Amino acid sequence: MKLQNSITDVPGVEVGHVQDDDALTGCTAILCRKGAVAGVDVRGGAPGTRETDLLAPVNLVEKVHAITLAGGSAFGLDAASGVMRYLDEQGVGFDAGPAKVPIVPAAILFDLGLGRADRRPDAEMGYRAAAAAKSDAPPEGNFGAGTGASVGKMFGPKQAMKCGIGSASLEVGGGVVVGALMAVNAFGDVIDPETNQIIAGLRSAEIGPIRLGQAGYFADTLKMMKTVFGRTILSFAAKTNTVIGVVAANADFTKAEATKVAQMAHDGLARTIRPAHTMLDGDTIFALATGGKKADVSTVGAYAAEAVAQAIVRATRMAASAGGLPGLADAASGQPSPDA
Repeated sequence: MKLQNSITDVPGVEVGHVQDDDALTGCTAILCRKGAVAGVDVRGGAPGTRETDLLAPVNLVEKVHAITLAGGSAFGLDAASGVMRYLDEQGVGFDAGPAKVPIVPAAILFDLGLGRADRRPDAEMGYRAAAAAKSDAPPEGNFGAGTGASVGKMFGPKQAMKCGIGSASLEVGGGVVVGALMAVNAFGDVIDPETNQIIAGLRSAEIGPIRLGQAGYFADTLKMMKTVFGRTILSFAAKTNTVIGVVAANADFTKAEATKVAQMAHDGLARTIRPAHTMLDGDTIFALATGGKKADVSTVGAYAAEAVAQAIVRATRMAASAGGLPGLADAASGQPSPDA
């Protein structure tokens, strides 16, 4: 099987992006028209989610029909209503007797500090994202839920960097494909796990006589957190961060097994975001099992973590400068230009 290095390599998964490039926000619809067994794992201290309780293995509904990822903070949860409306028109949903009810869990990230805070993803944007969904590899970087994403925000938005949305896929044997789609809006820095080096994040700065960070481009969020200045500023640090995403596999899993995959997928987040899962982040990963292949849960979970790590790195490298923040996609060599 020739892969596109995208979550859409998983049979039954489609992705559609819509964004407002002026407001620097957007949403992404991940569709499973035939339904997919789903799980979720929320590890950040400041999540914004919808319909996650039904994914608990003890609850009734087995399958979801889409996942919505959006910017706009809690306002962006409205985008899921538009995805529902689109699927309703297509006759897709949980058969509840009088109607088929589309099951559409969602998670949001905070991007109101970049672009325009008065324009956020809404039901109409969600509808258009769902209508645009297809099995081709979706664009990465400043698209969909990643349009207003940024990383490295300990010193405030001026020292942050642009990030975005990225995807990856891996074949794990027996025709089983594991994919990930991640929108990266972290408080911390992005680390390339192959080199253990920061590739995007908190930039060094000078405020009067005080230099924040060592000589070099990056200040290193983890190191700054234990300084006197860092310990002080953490009380005022913006609670405007999160990494949200979806992993998928064409595996025959139960809800409990899908939940385990979502849990293991967070290992990939922890390998690439430093620090991860803080009280200032709302890190959330959904897992989808579209069915068709017998697979080992531990193997799929392990490679889901690998796919998440690769997707986060791709989201970072494909992000273009915007909103006054530098992005790696504009770097000709060395570090990116600070000019948007």
